[in-house]
Amino acid sequence: MNKSLKSVFLVLLSLLTLASCTKKEIKPELEDGKSAVIKDLPGDVGNTVGSGKPFEPFYFSTKTGAKVAATEKLTAAWDLAFAREYNSYVSINNGADANSLGFGGPGKGAMVVVNQAYDQLKTAPSDTEFSTNGISSTGIDVGNGKGWFFYEMNTHIAVPVKNRTFVIRTADGKFAKLELISMYKGAPKVVSDLNWPAPYFTFRYFLQGDGSRNLSTKD
Repeated sequence: MNKSLKSVFLVLLSLLTLASCTKKEIKPELEDGKSAVIKDLPGDVGNTVGSGKPFEPFYFSTKTGAKVAATEKLTAAWDLAFAREYNSYVSINNGADANSLGFGGPGKGAMVVVNQAYDQLKTAPSDTEFSTNGISSTGIDVGNGKGWFFYEMNTHIAVPVKNRTFVIRTADGKFAKLELISMYKGAPKVVSDLNWPAPYFTFRYFLQGDGSRNLSTKD
């Protein structure tokens, strides 16, 4: 190989290597102009499994995009509760569901799992789908296809399930789609440290305020 061809080859190889590294480092773009993106929402930070102290649940409103005081537990002011180990179990606000932290209140919440990428999901399921296949909460996936993360036994790290979106009916009966992205601070693409700060939740959702089932976030 002459010097000229060798130089061209090395330049191309360098560019391909750079492109490959850059591609690996780029995180998915969460902003779409319609969805609310919540980053590093803290849970019961500082608590650990085995401490003997249960994780304090917290409540979140899709309408305001903020936490709701625990004193509002039996109201329709919140839509999602984050509870149990590392606040990783995300549940609905449904006053008629004994498995809901809103049990006994006025909430009308519901949730279904849709194995489809967030951007591709455009319509909320029917009421029949919510009644037949609805779930009270989502957490670790134990093989039933309903969890939002897998638990790696070798590393003891939670890994989110790809292309799994949750459609929720809010406490006041509107529809939204939800993508749970990470429970680790900074939402790193890969978590390699068991002691990475947690729980800090990153997720995005789109709330359809007009009451329809239209959940399209991409033109």
